[in-house]
Amino acid sequence: MCPCPEVDVQDLKQWVGQCIRVRGWVANRRTTKNVVFIVLRDGTGFVQCVVDRQVLGDESYRQADKLTLETAIEIEGTVREDARQIGGVEIQVRHWRVLAPSRDYPIAKKAHGIDFLLENRHLWLRHRRPWAIMRIRNRLIMQIHQFFQARGFLQLDAPILTANACEGTTTLFETDFFGEPAYLSQSGQLYGEAMAMAFKRIYVFGPTFRAEKSKTRRHLAEFWMVEPEMAFYTLEETMDLMEELVRTLVLDVLQHCTFELSLLERDPTPLQNIQKPFPRLTYDEAVRIIRGEQPVNGKTTLDLLAEDEQTIQQQIHQYQQQIQQLEKEIPHIHNEKKRNWKIHELTVAKEHLHELQQTVRNIPLWREQLQHFPYGEDFGGAHEGYLTRLFDTPIMVYRWPREIKAFYMKEDEQDPRYVKGVDMLAPEGYGEIIGGGERETDVEKLLTQIRRHRLPEEIFQWYLDLRRFGSVPHSGFGLGLERFLAWVCGLKHVREAIPFPRYYGRLTP
Repeated sequence: MCPCPEVDVQDLKQWVGQCIRVRGWVANRRTTKNVVFIVLRDGTGFVQCVVDRQVLGDESYRQADKLTLETAIEIEGTVREDARQIGGVEIQVRHWRVLAPSRDYPIAKKAHGIDFLLENRHLWLRHRRPWAIMRIRNRLIMQIHQFFQARGFLQLDAPILTANACEGTTTLFETDFFGEPAYLSQSGQLYGEAMAMAFKRIYVFGPTFRAEKSKTRRHLAEFWMVEPEMAFYTLEETMDLMEELVRTLVLDVLQHCTFELSLLERDPTPLQNIQKPFPRLTYDEAVRIIRGEQPVNGKTTLDLLAEDEQTIQQQIHQYQQQIQQLEKEIPHIHNEKKRNWKIHELTVAKEHLHELQQTVRNIPLWREQLQHFPYGEDFGGAHEGYLTRLFDTPIMVYRWPREIKAFYMKEDEQDPRYVKGVDMLAPEGYGEIIGGGERETDVEKLLTQIRRHRLPEEIFQWYLDLRRFGSVPHSGFGLGLERFLAWVCGLKHVREAIPFPRYYGRLTP
């Protein structure tokens, strides 16, 4: 092969009309009478490469037609503009060669179940959907750092191994630390407070762990949190910063990740509403809305639930008709390829029907949960889901009952039954993406809360020292990266938002 420059696929638009060399893997291949079309991925993007029989000859054409998924190849050719193709260009191949073969690649073009894809996550990461999600994740991480660094925050690290709980002892992973019990950190927040007293504005960005035996779409056992802590900040200033951060991150993704969002078929319209002010509701107001007692723009949660039930019943009827028609057609199809495709279509339709029927069965329970929500309890998935769907931007719920918030939340001066906590809930039913608030500054009140939560006082003496020596008003919050990414990308489950998810029942690969 001649010494053409090696180029990343993401940069090909700058090389239109020139000879280049790319190295990557076969993501797809299709063949016509005289042309083999290879979709090559190199980790930075995807590009169609055209192997023309009349240009390269019969042997090259035949060998290209035998290429299997994920075979590593090197291609030399000319970059041509073509608006119809991925990235707006394609490569007219001059020479190509195999670098490493791939045999019996387990992830075929057909649809696979989520369990199969998770078992093969190490390979599934190569495909377009996770590729797009991980690139957006990377963009968010980069912008989070830039956001805080530009505002004078120091990035400092909290320990992962701790001797104490941060938000209760029931979700701790315990391990042995040279003969003493230690725990994987639920949050870097307590240490963040200590660092904020030294450096004024800091943020911790790292992995956190929760030992919840949950497989819901919102839970992971290992996830990443960005946790800023700010000395001399009030709850109101903290809410302002939360809103500014979320708006900045979403607008950046809309500007720089349009291709990735299009691959995910993510409708950008809901994200574009991020420029509007975020509504701020007290817990009491949120409860009235959840119960259906207070409409938002003329609609209540119960109205929304009734609309859902009607829509789902229509969808069930449509799938039942589709399944009935496919079951009639399939026995009479003799073309094997067409028959297999129709069987796949039938399988997918049955899966969707099952999901919809399960949803309909849940609706009476959700109606009960909404109408009779017990005041003073935390919000569950159905509560957050229907509450947030009444708004087209994130909302902030603040002034929470003391009993359902962490021991370190600052008591409300107007009413000691409440604390100065705040949760930001994403729209479209995604729910909580940020939790935070002011921290208690009074050592005696904090000690009372430690005892009420039955936490070991001796372990928290260092934390109480922060109140004994120059205690000042301070606040902070934690943004869960995976939940935030799931909302931005329009994902059904946070397990798609991290390269290798860990949750109850999943420790490999």
